[in-house]
Amino acid sequence: MTRGVRYVTFAFVLLSGLGFQPHIGNGAETSSARMWRQLVKEAEKLRLPVKFLKAVPSDFVTFEFDDLQAFAAEYHLGEHRMVLNRPLSFNAAGGTLRPLNRLTHAELETLYHELFHAYMDYLVTAQTGNPPNSLLSFARMQQRCHYSGVLITPVMQRKTETEERFLSEHESWEALNEAWAVFVGWAVWNQLESGRTAGTSIDKPGKSRDAWLRRLQEADREGQIRGYYEPENAEERVVARKRYLAPASRVSSQEIRRLMSDALGFSDDLVRQSAQVLTSPGTPVFEDQSCRSPS
Repeated sequence: MTRGVRYVTFAFVLLSGLGFQPHIGNGAETSSARMWRQLVKEAEKLRLPVKFLKAVPSDFVTFEFDDLQAFAAEYHLGEHRMVLNRPLSFNAAGGTLRPLNRLTHAELETLYHELFHAYMDYLVTAQTGNPPNSLLSFARMQQRCHYSGVLITPVMQRKTETEERFLSEHESWEALNEAWAVFVGWAVWNQLESGRTAGTSIDKPGKSRDAWLRRLQEADREGQIRGYYEPENAEERVVARKRYLAPASRVSSQEIRRLMSDALGFSDDLVRQSAQVLTSPGTPVFEDQSCRSPS
């Protein structure tokens, strides 16, 4: 990923339908703002997490369509602009997409990954608040303690082979953002999958919640929830466009609990049960222990 631009490589399967128009300029309410409001409304109707979505002003992100070549979508940091590939629209006309209830679980997973990037972009933009946003403050601490020095998997096919890397400020912030967005997408996908197989919601105790918790425990144990970053060094980018974190540098249990509570808005009961699951032995986390703070 180049500086200032976040490319979303898996979004092609994703946005087959939100029903939004490209940004058309100033007005009482832009098409992008209407898109965001409709998105929140549809997500709430489907009982998907909306807490972090509601925190973002409806006019913060501008949605556009264009003929992209290398990627299906681009998120331009600082410009707060998301560009989607024209073939994602009906008749490739750059008009509307299918509503959320017509997206697959995998597409919704990728959508939430993308939306979380916009949320973090908003927190950084609005960080002049006093006191500062607690999740952003926590993110900055984790950037320094957990993502400034990481283990990576140089060859994806050889997951047991790792190398230690010390990341720049830009690289570590990207690694954190991607790791957190991966978990957010994972949480939503597993919420949908657990509800489909068990027939109930994870909002209440029952088979769906139990299935979600089992999936979380397995993901934690196997180090599945991990991020990636694009090396700033041009020579390294020739070798690998992205560097994936090793399981030991996955998103930490403390981060998962904060994301579930502060961003996703899951119930205190579910967060508590998840914390109990995450205290079981899992993949050791590689981080600076001197930076640890109370949960």
